[in-house]
Amino acid sequence: MTSKRVGFVGLGLMGAPMASNLAGAGWNVTAWNRSDTVFEDLSGVRRAASVAELRSENTIIFMLPDLPFIEEAATELLESWRNDPPEPGTAVVIMSSVSPTAVRLFGETVHQASGGNAAVVDAPVSGGTSGAQSGSLAIMVGATESQFEALEPLLGTMGTTVRRMGPLGSGSLAKACNQLIVGTTTAALAEAAELAERSGMDVVALYEVLSGGLAGSRVLDNVGPRLAAKDYAPTGPAKFMHKDLGFVLTSAEAVGSAVPMASAAIDLYDELKRQGLGDLDLAVVRQAIANLSVAATAGSNSN
Repeated sequence: MTSKRVGFVGLGLMGAPMASNLAGAGWNVTAWNRSDTVFEDLSGVRRAASVAELRSENTIIFMLPDLPFIEEAATELLESWRNDPPEPGTAVVIMSSVSPTAVRLFGETVHQASGGNAAVVDAPVSGGTSGAQSGSLAIMVGATESQFEALEPLLGTMGTTVRRMGPLGSGSLAKACNQLIVGTTTAALAEAAELAERSGMDVVALYEVLSGGLAGSRVLDNVGPRLAAKDYAPTGPAKFMHKDLGFVLTSAEAVGSAVPMASAAIDLYDELKRQGLGDLDLAVVRQAIANLSVAATAGSNSN
């Protein structure tokens, strides 16, 4: 990378602290967000009036909920590049959780629109808002080796585990695998909490003993306290887990891999959305299971 300049699109729960960490590490950050109010509490980040205004940045990071949002936000940028291509080596870095297949197609679109001068890299993250704030995210990168080498210093300001997983799309597939594990583990912990509490057991005590054995995990450490407290204030909307598990299923279908756990989990998170809980924290899967328990009990009592 020739200079420490970067554009950033999407300053939500994850994007704002990520952009702040970049600025704190000495990067010249120019950002666009649909709402301007976020800039009031974001020092060191210059506001762009439009995404197209970022057209001359060496690297442009997108941190929006899904690829359709990114494609919409990038429309004027790509049109600008069609008329006047960017500098060779420009990187468009997708750090959202997106479809591995769709991000490769988006890479072709960007390549054509930029006259071959810009390339898409997918670099989704894991670690939640706490990891975004502390700069300790795990970042899974789909890129060529030379692209990864150029971007590694930039990504290293936002994450402590930064790995190249393969070519474009590989980062998104790795994130899908991550979500398979996080989504099913959170659901299992929620089931255990409901079973324990309905049986008269203290959930906090259960989680404490589980954490000291083979069932201990980072998911238990991070999500367990919210599950036990029934604290569903969003750190990341649960509905996104349903979206990400969909990427697991389509990727598995493409290579003929059986994913019975993902298939069961996507049904549960679909039920969670049907119950109107999708905008709450991932831990709200416990409430979804509790609601199913109530419905099952009511059904058996009526028979």
